[in-house]
Amino acid sequence: QVQLMESGGGLVRPGGSLRLSCAASGFVVSLSTVFWYRQAPGKDREFVARILYSGITHYADSVKDRFTVSRDNAKNTVYLQMNSLKPADTAVYYCQVWAGTDVWGQGTQVTVSS
Repeated sequence: QVQLMESGGGLVRPGGSLRLSCAASGFVVSLSTVFWYRQAPGKDREFVARILYSGITHYADSVKDRFTVSRDNAKNTVYLQMNSLKPADTAVYYCQVWAGTDVWGQGTQVTVSS
């Protein structure tokens, strides 16, 4: 069974950092493209970043140069390192993969506030 589980969210002050984890089971992250999305209150879910099976990464313009997506093949886990956080980054963050079916994690809340 393909599953994703996010962790690492929390409350952080503007300018701070957090690292989100997306632990995968039932498939191999190094053979897949894994996405990070986020959804702020009252807004649509939006693309944040992705890491291709090749290791190539892509980012939304709003997070470029602040966020970094990476993976640990041994742990079968994808990470989202978030630096220079802003209040506008407040959202529930999800990881997602297409593994024969569309699979989403349960999400982890990130709140950026002073």
